[in-house]
Amino acid sequence: MSQDLLPVVILISGTGTNLQALIDAARSGAIPVRIAAVVSNRPEAPGLERAREAGITTHVVDHTRYPDREHFDQALQACIDAYRPGLVVLAGFMRILTPGFVEHFAGRLINIHPSLLPDFRGLKTHERALRAGVQEHGASVHFVNNELDGGPVIMQARVPVHPGDTPAELAARVQTREHELYPAVVGLFGTGRLRLEQDRVLLDGRPVDTPLDLDASRKDRKEN
Repeated sequence: MSQDLLPVVILISGTGTNLQALIDAARSGAIPVRIAAVVSNRPEAPGLERAREAGITTHVVDHTRYPDREHFDQALQACIDAYRPGLVVLAGFMRILTPGFVEHFAGRLINIHPSLLPDFRGLKTHERALRAGVQEHGASVHFVNNELDGGPVIMQARVPVHPGDTPAELAARVQTREHELYPAVVGLFGTGRLRLEQDRVLLDGRPVDTPLDLDASRKDRKEN
């Protein structure tokens, strides 16, 4: 039965908390996908052990062993292609990917970013959000293109910014929502409801002009 589910390859560089959320959702049947493999560019990434404990095949493609990004991405692409994935999920994968890699997986490559895109692209999003004095922060899942954190946004989860928040406190609040947000998006892709067409997000064949909201999507499901 599981072989009929959409095969997914997940790329990580670190602890793999979003990976764990996806493992749990797939294992429970909450999302109709099969995690075929987990790949890391760092041999010591703790997330690899999470995958092994779940019985998922792991690979390391160590970027330090390649002379440049192009050769690394070619090796990474070959590793992923061996599993013929319907979706490639970046879950804390801390490498900027080459245009050739992105084009190869176009429409089936997604990333999660800890901000309400297009705000605060890049790093240190929580510190920057606090400095900017925003009242709302969150996380976004988007299709990957050749613009850093600039691909079409699929869905977002929002959190309030509290007076006196530290970056660590805000980060923890956002991360909790990430663990709900990523499975929700992967689930939509796994059912075939979500796709990218001519750089536009489509849900049930209709264009998504404004990013979906996680909480609103849940409310709609309950009402229906």
